[in-house]
Amino acid sequence: MAPGLRQFLTEQRPLLERRRELRALELALSELREAAAGVPRTPNSELLVFAGPAGMGKTTLVAAARARAVRHGCTVLSGKGGENEQGLAFRVVRQLLQPALAAMDEAELRGFLGSWYDIVAVALGLEAKNTAHVPDPTGVRDGLDWVMTRLAVKKAPVVLLLDDLHWADAESLDWLASFAPRAADVPLLIVAAYRPDDMPPEADSIRLVFERHGNRPHSLVPLSTDGVARIIRDAVGEQAEDEFCEECSTVTNGNPFETVELAFRLAEWQVSGMWHELPVMRDLAAAVKGPGLLDRLQRLGTTTVRYAWAAAVLGGSFSPELAADLAVIGSEEAADATERLRTARILADSQGPGGGVEFVHPLIATTIYRDIPSGLRVGLHNAAAEAVHAAGLGPTAAARHLLEVPCEGRPEAVECLRAAAREYLRAGAPEAARRALTRALREPPPAEDRAALLHELACSTFLIEPTATIGYLREALTEPGVDPDLRASIVYRLAQALAHTDRLAEAATVAADEARQAANPRIRLRMQAEHFVWSAFRMDEPDSPARSRKLARLADKLTGRGLDERYILGLRAWDALVRGEPRRTVLACAGDALRGGMSWTDENRGFEVPLSVALTFMYCDQPRRAEELFIKGMAECEVKGWRGSHLAVGQTLFGYIRYRRGCLAEAEELAREGLRIADRVEGAVPAQWFAIGILIQILLARGRSTAARELADRYHYGEVVPNAVIYPDPRTVYAELLLAEGRRSEAECLLSAVGDRLEARAWRNPSWCAWQLDLASAVAPGAPDRAVRLAQDAVKRARDFGAASVIGQALHVEAEVTGGPAALDLHAQAVEHLEESPAAYELARALVGHGAALSRNSRFHDAADRLYRGLETAVHCGAEAVAARAREELSAAGMRPLPLRYSQTDSLTAHERRAAEMAAQGHPVAVVAKELRLTEQGVRQLLSSAYRKVGTDAAGLAEALKTFPRPLP
Repeated sequence: MAPGLRQFLTEQRPLLERRRELRALELALSELREAAAGVPRTPNSELLVFAGPAGMGKTTLVAAARARAVRHGCTVLSGKGGENEQGLAFRVVRQLLQPALAAMDEAELRGFLGSWYDIVAVALGLEAKNTAHVPDPTGVRDGLDWVMTRLAVKKAPVVLLLDDLHWADAESLDWLASFAPRAADVPLLIVAAYRPDDMPPEADSIRLVFERHGNRPHSLVPLSTDGVARIIRDAVGEQAEDEFCEECSTVTNGNPFETVELAFRLAEWQVSGMWHELPVMRDLAAAVKGPGLLDRLQRLGTTTVRYAWAAAVLGGSFSPELAADLAVIGSEEAADATERLRTARILADSQGPGGGVEFVHPLIATTIYRDIPSGLRVGLHNAAAEAVHAAGLGPTAAARHLLEVPCEGRPEAVECLRAAAREYLRAGAPEAARRALTRALREPPPAEDRAALLHELACSTFLIEPTATIGYLREALTEPGVDPDLRASIVYRLAQALAHTDRLAEAATVAADEARQAANPRIRLRMQAEHFVWSAFRMDEPDSPARSRKLARLADKLTGRGLDERYILGLRAWDALVRGEPRRTVLACAGDALRGGMSWTDENRGFEVPLSVALTFMYCDQPRRAEELFIKGMAECEVKGWRGSHLAVGQTLFGYIRYRRGCLAEAEELAREGLRIADRVEGAVPAQWFAIGILIQILLARGRSTAARELADRYHYGEVVPNAVIYPDPRTVYAELLLAEGRRSEAECLLSAVGDRLEARAWRNPSWCAWQLDLASAVAPGAPDRAVRLAQDAVKRARDFGAASVIGQALHVEAEVTGGPAALDLHAQAVEHLEESPAAYELARALVGHGAALSRNSRFHDAADRLYRGLETAVHCGAEAVAARAREELSAAGMRPLPLRYSQTDSLTAHERRAAEMAAQGHPVAVVAKELRLTEQGVRQLLSSAYRKVGTDAAGLAEALKTFPRPLP
């Protein structure tokens, strides 16, 4: 090797014309190190992005970031996209995290990941002990956020290096897009590099994060003529002529990669940089890429070419031994080929985790891969699938190659692809599972496996394309000789997919048809349960009373011995509730349904019935029991990694329970969190409808009608209403918003339509939908007699149901629309009933309404007591509008509000109080969980709720509990 070449290769030279980027990198690293010491960082300093076409020096900048981060004492985690590895879900995430996790032994790893282990294990390439866990993508992303946050804190300061993101897998990009905005909260810096023109459509989310970030991507530009000249002269000597260097700049277009490679070739060939050497320079420049590169490779020999082809097929950082097996050459030949390719600057030792060998530049890998004859390339992929599988690298690594191989009807290929799909589903990567199963279906599978494969394919598409799920399942049902249990699962999933696409009538019909055909009594009962589920939750049911009678007759024969019977009893409880049957009937059925247990996360059952059963306790004035069931159900979802629609609806309805109890501030927080989760989940429209309606009701209760209107307009709430039953009823909620805005005639029309619809279904419980009470308020100014009749009928229905909260609410409205001295007794009755109920917000309204009525009838002493109590209760609930009315009434009567007497701790549930007391005494979460018979995550949620209410931590809450030690009523 020439001395000049050796010097050019070994000298550490600064990056040319990248001062701006290096200055930004140095500043970001300095701020990161200070942040690890507790010094606040400037905004947007947690993300540094380099963007530009191929060869612009992005990888060199990432390498510079690595070297400088190490000098700053940072922990460096790195990952790199690969052109042929984009289909491997979470590949880049694994590159980032596996080295740090591999340094831990089993016990340390279990302790580090904690309850997230089984949720993120497969995504991280770890061995999952509980293979039944199939988390949803949102749950996996949340788990990875938690893992990265813990690592950032444990190994602070941390730098994430992400190169070639345009070739990263979609799952890693989705995670990065969700995590990047949170990176500012931890001692971590993300350095990313990508080609903007090569970013795939599925990368839009991360592209938006980069482009909307305060420090926008640094767009790398070609080197100037002077910059190219500097690189050329460093390689060949200062004697290189200006004209020669200028021509080098023209030939390379200032591309840093091509310039450096050209300089290397010039030094290798001992070109001195004279004008007469330009033809040699042009020939060498042509050999840097494209045909010239391939000609150079061919000159290295047939064995080396085969080895390079095998390496290109394997992709990324590969094992030389595996490449040798694929090229069908011996170990000595492989070592010789590797050395030849290193010398030719085609291969280099991998700088990433795991070692191995990789191509010097992605452009080289792409050129060689595309030059492989198509037939041979297919054969190499086929051999690679077998070699990867034999090497124990897992079904997903083998399946990646099978996707490039023609279909040949091989059962072993089908089984490998199905195994890969199962692993992808456990990793929370349904799109990757769909690719594998779609390919397996084309193989095709053996006839006896086709229905099962179609079912698996349908399950993989359920979260991402439910319409495709419907097609696969209908096709599966046409297959002959399907096992009865498999057929039941197919029908269940088909009905669920139809319901989730707002086709509830079809869902109910599919289940009813299957129930009639089923020969097995157990399966028939299950299909009947599915029919009743989707019939109960469709708004356009043609004969709801007939279905209710049939359900009641069937439920009367059941004892709740199996899950199917319990589901039917649960449906009976819900049906009795909405129909307004006596409260004791509803509670009896709900109790029977829960005896033996109901899971929110049974993959062969929906969570609609367990959730509805839990809500029956809220409507029956037992909100604490409802909260216990919700805490347990949501904890179950979180443990299993179901943090999408299930958790969104659970969080929202938990807020609804708090709203019905009068804890409005906390209810708003919970509903907003539910909406945030729903917004993150693709296709979670029903979850959004629940959250929006409940949040609007809460905002109206707090006197924030403007905010409620903004929310409704943002989501077009009120314009389109789904066919599914949503609670609270969207039309009624929208009418309440119209009433708050003074648009009484519009509210009247809407509420009258709601009444007609619910009356046709014989759904008469004002506790479930108070349309009559709202309509009475709407028509009272113009038709007071009609308003009174509506309110009186609602009172009768409320008394028939028997829950004190709705009786009191109905009496309060009747009193308001009646007016005058005749209303005083109604007001008093309303307060009396509400005092016996958990409905604190409704009590505040009733107290203030009663006080105002007493004041107008000159009973000022009695009015003062009611108004003071109403004010305190309203403030305690967070009902600003009610509190404001109480103050106005007091002021009008010549009285001033007294200091408030109650504490926020009065709103704690028994479970929250007990959990907080034990935490304040120093008991570990595990001990509290055992005491309360909950999961640890359930306890953490209780504690979080308690601390939010009081606005303090465990120690402060302990002091507050001492001050207000009385038990809750």
